[in-house]
Amino acid sequence: MEVAITKMSSKGQIVIPAELRGDIMEGEKLMIIKNKEQLILKKASKLDKQLNGDLEFARRTEEALKRIEAGKGIEMEFDDFIKEMKKW
Repeated sequence: MEVAITKMSSKGQIVIPAELRGDIMEGEKLMIIKNKEQLILKKASKLDKQLNGDLEFARRTEEALKRIEAGKGIEMEFDDFIKEMKKW
């Protein structure tokens, strides 16, 4: 995983640092998925096939975070957790 820091301008623009741009070309459409604490940036061209799965994952993640914040989290053994994740 690569990490870089950027900032937003007064016009709401953010610069993706050069070392993270990779194969993102000028003018390419990007999708931003926002939940309470995260912004997920994905190339729109790659989302056509994955969009429904990504949105479902984001929805389930947000629901899980709400349950955890409300003190309704579930504890389980690692192997049970993996089995549950495979159902997703």
